[in-house]
Amino acid sequence: MATSQSTMDFLLDVLSDSRQVSARRMFGEFCLYYAGRPIGLVCNEELFLKPTEAGRLLMSEPQWGAPFPGARPHLRISADSWDDRAWMNHLVRTTFENLPPPKPVAPKRKPKNA
Repeated sequence: MATSQSTMDFLLDVLSDSRQVSARRMFGEFCLYYAGRPIGLVCNEELFLKPTEAGRLLMSEPQWGAPFPGARPHLRISADSWDDRAWMNHLVRTTFENLPPPKPVAPKRKPKNA
């Protein structure tokens, strides 16, 4: 079951305190971004954040799940937890702050025949 636009709108409203959260539709689901960097996925009406130790410690009972078959385990935040605005914004910000820096993009190679 794909995530509905209304669910994503609600989640973005909850996370609006952060002001740097955005989402983009991907393969019928959504990728969640903080300051332009991916921090999680919204699949089947649930939020899956990239796992960080700091994020896990903010959860009283961390739940794990895969956003899609074959994916690495993520911290699963069910929609029941979304009502706590302050906690959700803190969790998303903490996740972003504790992710490793992005890998540098390799420069494009020039074709040999050029």
